[in-house]
Amino acid sequence: MNIVLSRDSQVRIMENTVANAEKYFGQFCTLMAAYTRKTAKLRDKSDLLVKQLIDYANTENPELRSTIKNFAEELAKVQDYRQAEVERLEMKVVEPLKRYGVQLKGTRAEIKRFNSVRNNEIKQLEKLERLRQKSPSDRQTITQAESNVHKASIDASRTTQQLEETIDEFQKQKLKDIQKIFLDFVTIEMAFHAKALEVYSSAFQNLDNYDFERDMEDFRAKIHIASGNYDARPASATNPSSTLPWSIGSQSVRSSLQRQRDSEDDSEENELQDFSDPEHAQIRR
Repeated sequence: MNIVLSRDSQVRIMENTVANAEKYFGQFCTLMAAYTRKTAKLRDKSDLLVKQLIDYANTENPELRSTIKNFAEELAKVQDYRQAEVERLEMKVVEPLKRYGVQLKGTRAEIKRFNSVRNNEIKQLEKLERLRQKSPSDRQTITQAESNVHKASIDASRTTQQLEETIDEFQKQKLKDIQKIFLDFVTIEMAFHAKALEVYSSAFQNLDNYDFERDMEDFRAKIHIASGNYDARPASATNPSSTLPWSIGSQSVRSSLQRQRDSEDDSEENELQDFSDPEHAQIRR
């Protein structure tokens, strides 16, 4: 009976190990899927901002138009990096966490099988004890019961060893995986923010160098405030026609506009997917 109690203690530790993994890995999966989804939505909103900046630039004077064009290009580059961030988060963080659902089910099945074998051992022991108390002189029946207990005990010992090996391997892999998953998470975030900081620095310099006085001179000349001497730049440059759209040479801007068109094709319902079930966590591209 002491052996049975020892196995009970072992299985409680094993069950707690699996239960904790189920709880926290499930929560991690839900949260990281939501984190990735929010990052994707931020990318979409930023793509919309790029589009609006382009539309606005076409209505402004040359200096500001050029400044806003450059700013939109820099902002579009950030969204390309954010797109890569979303894809990497899904592949290296969310997907590995989702796979634990299947792995935990298999480990649970092993524990269930062990419990079945252990319960049979306890049942045979209790049966033997009853026979010894009620029919102590019935040696043939008691001998048979002792044989059954011996077989059940051997089966339980073998199953316990197999379960120990399974849980040991599970625990080792779990510790390695949790380290790798969050190392990948941090690496992805550092790479994005390093690139974004570089691009935002360039955007800051571009905006900081904007000379609004030149546009004011052009504006005042157009409405004849300054004087009768009209000394502004050619009208085609200061009052762009809608038939002459601003040329977008940046691949990043085209990527942002394409993503924006794709976003407009998606319904809000699809855009706000529920990540409470880790098995169905999907990130909209």
